Amino acid sequence: MTEPDRASIEQAIAGFTDPDLERDYVAAGCVQSIEIDGGRVAVAIRLGYPLATVREERAAAVRERIEAVAGVESAQVRIDWAVEAGPVQTNARELEGVKNIIAVASAKGGVGKSTTAANIALALRAEGASVGMLDADIYGPSQPRMLGIEGKPDSPDGKTLIPLENHGIQAMSIGFLVDPESPMIWRGPMVTQALEQMLYSTQWRSLDYLVVDLPPGTGDIQLTLAQKVPLSGAVIVTTPQDIALLDARKGLKMFEKVSVPVLGIVENMSIHVCSNCGHAEPIFGEGGGAKMAEDYGVRLLGQLPLELAIRTQADSGTPTVVADPDSQAAVTYREIARRAAAAQLASGALPSGFPHIRIVDD
Repeated sequence: MTEPDRASIEQAIAGFTDPDLERDYVAAGCVQSIEIDGGRVAVAIRLGYPLATVREERAAAVRERIEAVAGVESAQVRIDWAVEAGPVQTNARELEGVKNIIAVASAKGGVGKSTTAANIALALRAEGASVGMLDADIYGPSQPRMLGIEGKPDSPDGKTLIPLENHGIQAMSIGFLVDPESPMIWRGPMVTQALEQMLYSTQWRSLDYLVVDLPPGTGDIQLTLAQKVPLSGAVIVTTPQDIALLDARKGLKMFEKVSVPVLGIVENMSIHVCSNCGHAEPIFGEGGGAKMAEDYGVRLLGQLPLELAIRTQADSGTPTVVADPDSQAAVTYREIARRAAAAQLASGALPSGFPHIRIVDD
């Protein structure tokens, strides 16, 4: 029997396109080693993003292709990962203990951005990453309730804060520091100062990803955040509705102007399925997120349904990814998280010509 050679094995591996990377492992430079011993083949693949829930499935797909090569008697395929730090703005201040910061934005309220951000963070955790959440919405913090966290953070030295935790997520929010019934009557500079303090005064512990739940809008607060926070990329959340898409496009352009790569678009509330009769209806329109992704050359990361369980689970402090991990919605959230993480690695070096943004408090 003819012994297989490396070229034939690489060709077989290249026959499988990773649905998160949208590339094969050979082209992506993920093949660490190929060992051939007669008809036995052992392959090691390492990725730069976590994929614990689909690792065996992907390994089986590659193994099947290798075992179809002439002369191969058996194949072993090992897939693991080591989360890499992606590029950030060249003049942004480094955040100690954090490899990657991903912003989740909508530019418009009421589209499910905070619910999506919480589930993306939990999905990255489910895939095997160390994850934190910064609730950057000073005026309307949602993450304490959504992550089911109560109490105030400790400050061992009077200068820094220990993040609170639940569901394996480290979290910081203004909601931990003030009375939840008290309105935040602050002007823009005060808000950005508070956010910077929460970001840089929190003792984040060895995070692969820090997810930032940005407030809605595209004003001075968001622009200052995008300038001062070393973002690896942004995820835009929208509904298919034309009004939501108008604002989502503004949000995308905001990130373009401040040289932050948009990792993709999440279309939330894409369709409603009646829990009684099963009738499916696109209440907020259809195809809007896909059209926006096509227009701007970014990826549609996923489409989520308008589903009662998603809302009730988030309100109860156990978002869908942890409350019902086998549900289709949870599967979609994990797909979105993996695709965003994979896109962040492929975003490339960011321009050094970062705009100066000045806020005048009159």
